[in-house]
Amino acid sequence: MKILLAVDGSTYTKKMLAYLATHDEVFSAQNEFTLFTVQTPLPPRARAAVGADIANGYYADEAEKVTAPVVKFLKRHGIEAKVVSKVGGAGEMIAKAAEAGKFDLVMMGSHGHSALGNLVMGSVATQVIAHCKVPVLLVR
Repeated sequence: MKILLAVDGSTYTKKMLAYLATHDEVFSAQNEFTLFTVQTPLPPRARAAVGADIANGYYADEAEKVTAPVVKFLKRHGIEAKVVSKVGGAGEMIAKAAEAGKFDLVMMGSHGHSALGNLVMGSVATQVIAHCKVPVLLVR
């Protein structure tokens, strides 16, 4: 099974990993895992002021901060995962990646870093569910 793990480094990402570790039917080296993180784009004026190289370096650094602990966790459990980082709107990017990559399942935390997220379910999770044709497993 191809599984897309949408990660943002939040507490809910950690809860998703804890869920994975306790469910052998999903958490197995037989499955193919891809970590997917999305960075919010810098405002156009800020990007223009710092230049493309610095902005791209910033995106890469931020993605590494999010994915490095997850990669380490998966390796401790004998799982090698592909890492993909994009810049844009998280909900839309996750849904597009899930469909384009022909994933069997998207796993993500129900909430992320956004303090303005919805009360019952985070705004990114809501967008993914609304736009994704791939099954989505939200961990709360």
